[in-house]
Amino acid sequence: MSKIGKISISIPEKVKVALSGNILNVEGPFGKKTLPIDIDNFDLKIDEGKTISIKPKKNDQDSKRLWGMNRSLLNNAIIGAEKGYEKTLELVGVGYRAALKGAQLNLQLGFSHDINFDIPKNIKIAVEKQTTIKISGIDKQEVGMVASKIKSFRPPEPYKGKGIKEKGQYILRKEGKKK
Repeated sequence: MSKIGKISISIPEKVKVALSGNILNVEGPFGKKTLPIDIDNFDLKIDEGKTISIKPKKNDQDSKRLWGMNRSLLNNAIIGAEKGYEKTLELVGVGYRAALKGAQLNLQLGFSHDINFDIPKNIKIAVEKQTTIKISGIDKQEVGMVASKIKSFRPPEPYKGKGIKEKGQYILRKEGKKK
């Protein structure tokens, strides 16, 4: 039995969930999301638009393995449609700054050139200060992927802590050279 898979998902009042064929449509104030569901292996029950439960049809290893993951994907889609997901990145370093230029994020990270990052359609990026970037969207995975991609341009280094990091991320610091 999957500990996560057994838990039913409550649907907020603002969110509408509909199953058509093997595609689950989730619609809320932050937008729409469609999820493919494996109907051959899983049984999906929507109780009066208030809760969703997912159970495997067969009791084999593959179904057990995928049960909790599918439940988490459903839950993430519902939370994303209701509240959305958000990550905050901080730029630490002298001369490190970010700016929005149309549909691109312009980053100055101490290289000889600026980095222009194309913003995906479903993602909203806001630059609050020159050193703070807020990434928000309906899809948890996509928000995380964009944040990871931006962080990969200049990962934090362990001596001075310069680079792009998430808000609240702890950086393991090393001691420099000794005389």
